Amino acid sequence: MSTSELACVYASLILQDDNVDITADKIQSLVKAANVDVEPVWVSIFAKALEGKDLSELLMNVGSAAGGAPAAGGAAAGGAAAAEEKVEEKAEEKEESDDDMGFGLFD
Repeated sequence: MSTSELACVYASLILQDDNVDITADKIQSLVKAANVDVEPVWVSIFAKALEGKDLSELLMNVGSAAGGAPAAGGAAAGGAAAAEEKVEEKAEEKEESDDDMGFGLFD
């Protein structure tokens, strides 16, 4: 993580701890007070990402999101496994086609 990103994270956490709305101007003023040089794009990205969100709720629910994730993750993993099987089957079919010609690479 770059210094710019880390400074914006800390500034956002400070604002949330003080129950202040997280805006680009407030993040920028905290970063300047800390004497950290941050590109303005990071400030606006963090401000837009956290706009209207309760950061403390997001932090408290980090562990609870994993409880529902296996169902969704399992479906995604199943889909990925099926896709891998298809790729492997195609690769095997291609290898078999060389044998059908009566010669192989290592014969």
